[in-house]
Amino acid sequence: MLIQVGELARRAGMTVRTLHHYEQTGLLMPSARSAAGYRLYNLAAVQRLHMIKALAQAGLELATIKDHLDRDSLSLSDLLVQQIATLDTQLRTISTLRERLVTLRDALGGGNEPDLESWLQTLELMKMYDRWFSPQELQGLPFAEQDEQRNQVWLALVAEVRELIGEGCPEDDPRAMALATRWMERLEQDTAGRPEFLTRLNEMHAAEPQMRAQTGITADVIDYITRAFAQSKLVIWARYLDADELAFTREHYFDRLMEWPVLVTQLHQACRDRLDPASDAGQVLARQWLALFQSYAGTSPATQQKFRVAMEREPHLMKGTWMTPEVLSWLQQAIGVMMTQARAPASR
Repeated sequence: MLIQVGELARRAGMTVRTLHHYEQTGLLMPSARSAAGYRLYNLAAVQRLHMIKALAQAGLELATIKDHLDRDSLSLSDLLVQQIATLDTQLRTISTLRERLVTLRDALGGGNEPDLESWLQTLELMKMYDRWFSPQELQGLPFAEQDEQRNQVWLALVAEVRELIGEGCPEDDPRAMALATRWMERLEQDTAGRPEFLTRLNEMHAAEPQMRAQTGITADVIDYITRAFAQSKLVIWARYLDADELAFTREHYFDRLMEWPVLVTQLHQACRDRLDPASDAGQVLARQWLALFQSYAGTSPATQQKFRVAMEREPHLMKGTWMTPEVLSWLQQAIGVMMTQARAPASR
């Protein structure tokens, strides 16, 4: 299989002029030319380009990269080992690149050499993640690591969702709710428990058609999982709420659902910044949380207490919330201050 210069440039996130320059300097030569004279590249050329980009990101000059790659005695795997050792002594921003090189080295060493399309998809994913996340963020984002085992887990999850959708399986079916729970648990794990990564990934999936094509995580898949996971919580709340209360929650649960990740991100940041829960900024967050909570729980104190009891007794309700014990403790303090201030005028 051969790929034309224009497509290679597009998928690798560089210009055709850059590839022409690489050819002129002998750094990357076309594998062949078409009858019309277009430059064509094969698997070996794409592998070499992958190494060129990786070594350039590590700070090596193009002449040095060419010297390394042209050595017949130095294999691709050996070169990766050398560069990994070098990267270990460099700035933290390079560590994400190191993980990519480790993955490629292991794949080569295990005899599981990626095909041309796999190399091209890796280049595309690297380009997309680099656009949406800083080097420091990529270091802490498991999703950005080129981990074949993780990729297979997600492909299997997507396939299960597609199968249930194809069967017409309703979101409140036990199979759908169980799958949605596994999905959310894995998602929280692969975003390192950081809600800001979740919101950024959602934005990236919405804006990048190629990301949706490669992962299979499309809008209908996300909607199905979201609704099935909500049903898994509604089943629990049904054991604590009366018929009218449950009907209100069912009707309004999705009204402001997409606002939660942003607020939870702000709560995490407040904890990292050691923000005083009683401060003006802390109270703004407490009021925002109360408004979102009341949007589906209502304003009745008795009903709200039922939700609190359920949250204390039912571990499942905390799944997929990205709420750590530290963040929850901070929020409880902020809400406590808010409630005390609300009662103060009546106590005079």
